[in-house]
Amino acid sequence: MEQKSGMLLTVERFVCPGKGNGLRATVRIRRGQLVASAEPLASCVSGKRAAEVCHHCFTRRETLLRCSQCKMARYCNAGCQKQAWSGHKRECRCLRRLLPRLPTDSVRLAARIMFALLNPPKTNELYTLEEHESHLNSMSEQKKQGLSQLASMLALYVQQEEDSNLTQEVTSALPPSCRDPLSLIAKVTCNCFTISDGELQEVGVGLYPSLSLLNHDCRPNCVMVFEGERLQLRAVQDIRPKDELTISYIETLSLTEERQKQLEEQYHFVCHCQRCNSKKEDGFILSGEEEKWQQLKVALPSLEGLKTESNWPALLESCSNLLSAAGAELPDENLYRLRVTDMALDAAVQLGQWEEALTYGKQTLPAYRLFYPDPHPVHGVQLMRVGKLQHHLEHLEDALDTFKEAFIIMRMTHGDDHPLTSDLRMKMEECRLEMDAQQSGRH
Repeated sequence: MEQKSGMLLTVERFVCPGKGNGLRATVRIRRGQLVASAEPLASCVSGKRAAEVCHHCFTRRETLLRCSQCKMARYCNAGCQKQAWSGHKRECRCLRRLLPRLPTDSVRLAARIMFALLNPPKTNELYTLEEHESHLNSMSEQKKQGLSQLASMLALYVQQEEDSNLTQEVTSALPPSCRDPLSLIAKVTCNCFTISDGELQEVGVGLYPSLSLLNHDCRPNCVMVFEGERLQLRAVQDIRPKDELTISYIETLSLTEERQKQLEEQYHFVCHCQRCNSKKEDGFILSGEEEKWQQLKVALPSLEGLKTESNWPALLESCSNLLSAAGAELPDENLYRLRVTDMALDAAVQLGQWEEALTYGKQTLPAYRLFYPDPHPVHGVQLMRVGKLQHHLEHLEDALDTFKEAFIIMRMTHGDDHPLTSDLRMKMEECRLEMDAQQSGRH
């Protein structure tokens, strides 16, 4: 069993030349090892997932109990609701006062941070909220205006008629640099992490102060996965003492220019990692005839719109037509072909068209193997998805091989004890039992 709590004694804070603060290893860390795990200072379920995820344990369920007062928070059962009450009671009053309007995720998270600091947890954080960067000085005026609107909403949200002293009490509990709502909102938006479920779907946001020290790399040596709201940092490369620990702030399967643009707009730095400086992968990503992949690139925004609307029949038809028009000359590894194929897979799964979904799923795997050379949760989850389709369609030997490939990755990225790894272990056993039953039936 692995150690489950706190920052492990494998990391230390340091000043990284050209980057500022960072985290580095103090010992040799093996690939697949748990480097650190942490609970958030504060977290909240994403607004768009509010009706389907427990606001205490972050478990996705079809039926949840709703808070009778604010009508927003939902829980698995009375036990989760009771445990959540100490963190929810102030938020509950704020939500009631704002009804029927709902604050954004960043406003709710900032408020929960403020409330958490009224009774700060006793932890040995390597990085305090006071030290977190706001990047206000390097932001465009347009972005500052957007944050100013959020700051105004935050100020309105925490004002409560029932308790006129609360706003002053909350503000005085904050570090000096966070008492201005704009500064606090800026720190939150620049430093919070998206909390995802086992299948990497967003379920919430949280602030993990010590792990905010982690710097970005487009080929990082660590990845983050979540179990509920607990963040686990795992090594995906062998790391030597004094090596910097890095994660990717963004989805890295994109062109160098796109990655750099997103990082500069969202996190206010220009990435000069080895992968960005070499740009050698851009040739693979844009392989094939430009005229063919340009058509797919231009179509992506409208396809994303159909996906957002859950218009699965139209999405599947559009993707199918585009992929047919692109033809076999456009390699499966081409980025835009991969994105369209992934959306076709999503649509086919939603429509229960399993054979078609499996065809699309298998087409994505060469690109995932190429672009994720280190163990990566995205690759592991994609393999598991394809394996489940093969299993459902009773392609048992293929399913077992795919599950085995996924298991090798997910033992590294999620660890042996993660629920998703346990689920995968169970799937492999089901395949073996069904194959044995088939063999017995033939004799």
